Amino acid sequence: MRKFAVLAAGAALAFGAAPASADVVCEWMDFAQLITAASQPPADAPRTGEHDRAQTQAAIAMFEALNAIDRRYESYLGMAAGDPTASQEAAAATAAYQVLLSHFPGQKTALEDSYNVTMMGISNVAARDKGKAIGEAAAKLALASGGFVPDMAQTPYRPRTAPGVWTATQLPVFQPYSFTFKPWILKNWEEVRPGPPPALDSERWAKDFEEIKQIGAKSSKTRTPQQSLMARYRITPNMTPSLRLIADAKGRRVVDNARMFAMFNMVSDDANVATGAAKLHYNFWRPITAIRNAEDDGNPATTADPAWEPLIGTPNHPEYPCAHCSGTAAIAEVMKAEVGASPPGGVRVASRSIPNSIVQVVPNWDGWVKEVSASRTYGGVHYRFSNEAGEELGRKVGQLALQRVMRPLPQPKKKGR
Repeated sequence: MRKFAVLAAGAALAFGAAPASADVVCEWMDFAQLITAASQPPADAPRTGEHDRAQTQAAIAMFEALNAIDRRYESYLGMAAGDPTASQEAAAATAAYQVLLSHFPGQKTALEDSYNVTMMGISNVAARDKGKAIGEAAAKLALASGGFVPDMAQTPYRPRTAPGVWTATQLPVFQPYSFTFKPWILKNWEEVRPGPPPALDSERWAKDFEEIKQIGAKSSKTRTPQQSLMARYRITPNMTPSLRLIADAKGRRVVDNARMFAMFNMVSDDANVATGAAKLHYNFWRPITAIRNAEDDGNPATTADPAWEPLIGTPNHPEYPCAHCSGTAAIAEVMKAEVGASPPGGVRVASRSIPNSIVQVVPNWDGWVKEVSASRTYGGVHYRFSNEAGEELGRKVGQLALQRVMRPLPQPKKKGR
């Protein structure tokens, strides 16, 4: 199979893959976000989980379609090499369109309009039709991937309390189906699970407890204005500026961009679910609960503050490990392999939690991970040990992705003059 892929890559060089706009993948990934947002159910409607992976499937479909034409990487879904003269733009657009239409038929008009805009811009009818056929085949494979594990029980979350004692009744953000997805990269959700959080009678617990009690408090006297800003800025990061900058770099092929978006989404999904599974496994208390009830932790080095509040709102799920930390670390591992530890132009991240804010530039990927982790402690929602555990989980996901999927294929050397 590998030999065949190498030969296919050689054919693509010999005949010349049909050119495509380097932006076609970015444009359809942006559009996928818009369509997903427009298709959100009302607040009182239960989520089904069927569409949670639509954007990832669209990214994988585009990668498979483009990689079939310009063979540069191992196929993730086992897609055969296609005609190297097919239109890459038509293939990518068709792949994304078919996936999104399958998930969001209620957005058919918007999808068809955008698809037609893309296809009308391709003047070579024969190349366009070949690309369309490849895109349709890729979409079919992608839609059959990443679903739920058959017959796996969907276990609802049960709030834990003593008989007769009240506890909060709002259920966490995790749904019964959340952990029945097939991983994209991992063998199972336990493969990267960290060990337990520190014991409550340990020195580490007391140290990190005191740190977040001081710097993460709503009325903190030790947190700087800059740290307060970062706690809010990084609640909902937006990586589009970095991805766009990389995608537009000179010398990149459109298949490189498709792989980047596919890997980005796949590691994000796997890190997120693996972290959520670990959170429910350990069910560790949040700082607002721990600090208000410190007399119950059995550690003489901690003291309670019954009125303590965090700077930002506490997420509605268990604390350990940190999900922001695992997600950013997984992405950072993949992106370091893509563009280096310190990419030209820096790591550029915007914020959805502070609308209309300027893009922040961080010098390198590891620095970005550390700053995201610190922001969760500044906000009063994560202990430092949880940040570290989340980072390690995410790094493992990213490293395993690079080892296991969409690996670069050896390319034929150019003949000397």
